[in-house]
Amino acid sequence: MEVRLASERGFCFGVEDAIELAEAAVEQHGAGRVVALGPVIHNKEVVGKLERAGLNQSGDLDTIDADKVVLIRSHGASPETMERIEQRGLDVIDATCVLVKRAQNVVKQLHDEGYHVVMIGDRNHPEVKGVIGYAPNVTVIDSGSDLAVALPYRERLGIVAQTTHSPEHVASVIADILQRPYREVKIVNTLCLEVTRRQEAAIELCKDVDVMFVLGGLHSANTKEMARLCGEAGTRTFHVETWEQFDPTMVEDVSVAGVTAGASTPESVITDFVTNLREL
Repeated sequence: MEVRLASERGFCFGVEDAIELAEAAVEQHGAGRVVALGPVIHNKEVVGKLERAGLNQSGDLDTIDADKVVLIRSHGASPETMERIEQRGLDVIDATCVLVKRAQNVVKQLHDEGYHVVMIGDRNHPEVKGVIGYAPNVTVIDSGSDLAVALPYRERLGIVAQTTHSPEHVASVIADILQRPYREVKIVNTLCLEVTRRQEAAIELCKDVDVMFVLGGLHSANTKEMARLCGEAGTRTFHVETWEQFDPTMVEDVSVAGVTAGASTPESVITDFVTNLREL
């Protein structure tokens, strides 16, 4: 069986920066002293490695002792969270992806300019939860069907999107918005080009393979989106985290298999999966 890899795959610069900051923080302050507010990235392998190196993790700021150092994960945090950290006098290391930070600034700017801010994204995703805190009353929608119930009429709309969404999905939702009678709509592109490149490379590879494997955390938004796009391209697709989740039935009657990975998937996971697949 032939195995082909997507030309663009794996770690993006935002993830690499977050991991480097986390590792440097543990080295500087010592094991057990640095606490991340949630998983640094959505990948269990990487998070486990950081925890073994001495990085702690907590989803509740109030449980973090005053002598600890708080690490803001790549998905960012809301202004309210940052203010609470400051009030408690905790030291902070900010590993927010620069593109997420840009989305935060854009949301604030749109509100200051008098727009009602709309964010296209998953309201339960940590990035979205943090970004919408930079303006009051942000409306979060993720499909055209959300419009009737979620989006109130405002004369001026300012639209941003979750950085990991696909351009096609965002464009589809915006098209539905533009069919409604808003006097002014301002769209700011907050999509991550690194994620978009990986999506495009995966879709291109789908044309030449019988089955597609998308490697990455099952809770990773960009990895789930990539798996969805591969499936929509008409290729049988499996989203798995590591080789341990592989089943031989996945490649029955397969001549060519394709492999790609989300932006939070380390190269070691990709290499291990491809090596084992080629040995079948």
